[in-house]
Order: sequence, then structure tokens, then C-alpha cells
Amino acid sequence: MKTAIIFDCEFLCLEGSQRRFWCAAHDPDPVIAQIGAVKVRLDGDFPLIDTFKAYVHPIDRFGRRYALDPFFTQLTGITDNKVDAEGISLQDALSSFDAFSEGSRCWSWGKDELNMIAISCYVAGIAPSIPAQRFDNAVKLLLAAGMPIEDVAKTPSNKLADYYGVSHPPLRGHDALDDALSLAYTIQYLLQTGKLQQEMFGR
Repeated sequence: MKTAIIFDCEFLCLEGSQRRFWCAAHDPDPVIAQIGAVKVRLDGDFPLIDTFKAYVHPIDRFGRRYALDPFFTQLTGITDNKVDAEGISLQDALSSFDAFSEGSRCWSWGKDELNMIAISCYVAGIAPSIPAQRFDNAVKLLLAAGMPIEDVAKTPSNKLADYYGVSHPPLRGHDALDDALSLAYTIQYLLQTGKLQQEMFGR
């Protein structure tokens, strides 16, 4: 059974961090606090067969846990209490994500793996546990399916299912699993309608 993993991450920010490229003196390192993923079967009716969600203890360069900024909590719904109660170490989160993926290629809207692995592992001082070739950019898939590049540039992952008019349960923007689901519903729709070919997932 061939599958694809659609994933998303939420990483630390303050208001304005993105336009500053996280370079202000008070900006946190953009380390992850949440991973969400969906497993899509690449045959039959292309069902979504499993989901994954993990909260991660976001730590700074000295091993101290970052306190979450109120802007980040308002944006994502992730609270310090939630991370304290359900959060796990980065190493454990990546290990669980790797086990969930079962060796399948992992796709995000952009390059979330750079925050999930490259930056977060570097800051935490641990070796990356999943090689770069396991990841790819889902933008390639939607471009191949005919999405205009100008629409790609202005459509965030949490708006993709709505862009295509795909019916879905309520989703919260900037929740890693819900954003991954928005992308997964979109990819499922494009596969089911023949606008996207399975062969694209092997490239």
C-alpha cells in the first residue's frame, strides 16, 4: 500500500516575526511547538487513513523552555498549559512522526521541515533524525494540478480546501493538524477528479 504524508508545523513567533524574518533581538528562534500530519492512501478512492498530532516542548539554545507569547497563543490556540500537559521532547516527537510516516514521503505547503528539523534540531543540539530526501514541497503538486501560480502565492494551507470548494468538517487555521487536513482534503479531491496523478508522489 503506497501512502503519502501531508504535514504541517506551528513554530514560535511574535507579532511581526514573519516580516522581520525572525531577526529582531526579541524574536524567538522559530522552533516548533506542534506537528500535525495526515496519511493519504494513494490508490482506490484515496482515503485519509490516519492522523498524527504532537505538541513539542519548544526550547531555546540553552535548553530552557520558551514561554509562549500571547500573540502565538491567539494565533494557534496553543497554550503553555497545553504544552506542559501534553508536550513531549523534540526527539520523541520526531521519532513518533517518523514511525507514523512508515517511510513514506512527507509533503508540506512550503518547506516546514526546515523549521521542524533543521532549525529545531540545531537549536536543541540534537542530530536530525529524518533525512532531507524524505520531504518535498506540496506546492509542486498543486502547480502540476493546474493551480495558477499567483493563487499559490496568496493561498495559505488552511484556505486550500475552501479555494477548491471541498466540503470538510470545521477546521481551525494555524492548528498543525487542521492545516494538514486542509491540504490533505485538497490533494484527495485533486486525485479523485484526475487533476493530479499518483505518479507525482514518486518524484
